[in-house]
Order: sequence, then C-alpha cells, then structure tokens
Amino acid sequence: MKYNAAPMAKLTFLGAAGCVTGSKYLVEANGKRLMVDCGLFQGTTELKQRNWEPMPDAASVDWLVLTHAHLDHTGWIPRFLKEGFKGPIYSNAATRELCGVLLPDSGYLQEEDARHAQNKGYSKHNTNQLCHFIRKQMRSNA
Repeated sequence: MKYNAAPMAKLTFLGAAGCVTGSKYLVEANGKRLMVDCGLFQGTTELKQRNWEPMPDAASVDWLVLTHAHLDHTGWIPRFLKEGFKGPIYSNAATRELCGVLLPDSGYLQEEDARHAQNKGYSKHNTNQLCHFIRKQMRSNA
C-alpha cells in the first residue's frame, strides 16, 4: 500500500545546524529552489570561517524568504548576491526596513574587521573584493 506516492520536497540545512547561527535552509521541490534565510555565521573563528564557503549554485535558487532581520538570518545576503542569486527576496515590511539599516552597518563593520585583519597580517582572504561588492550592493539597493 502506497501512503505517499507524490514526490517529497527536499530540505537541506546549510547553516544553523549544530549551532545557532548562520541560518540558511534550502527547500527543493518540483524543480524549484527556495532559500529560507541567508544568515552570517557569528561567534568563534571556526564559525566565521564558514562565511567564506561558497553557496552551492546560488544562481539556481528561485526565491529567498527572510523570517526576520537579525544578521544571523540576513547578513549573508550580499555574498549570496555575489555568488549569483538574482531572484526576488520576500519578507514582511518590518524586516525589509530593518535590513535597510542592519545590512549597511554590518557591511561597514565587516570592512573594518577585514582592514584590521589585513593590517595585522592574519587574513588569508581577498577581503577587498567582497567589501567593494558589499558597498556597491548597498548603494544600488538603497
């Protein structure tokens, strides 16, 4: 006896699994891909290193839905765009308004951290490219 003959959606945890930061969930069904949240990993160095890992095929994601504006749910949006996401972003009005303040501020703080890491010689990433992209995205989405 078949209880569920219809294809099931696939859920992939890309963040906030084994920790409480970096919320990213990918839902796939019927050839469509929905990302729920797009957060930064925060906390330990090991967690922050995860922010540099590429998103698996960001260009093929159809939609992004944000549950709320906290950076561990939205802070990776500039990188997600850089990785190729071009779909619409859905959220409630309060989340959109708060992201308009939080993301530029977060970008500025990330730039400051990147400059400090480069000046002290402990960064192994090309942070200038990402910082330039974040500034460009914030200006174009303002």
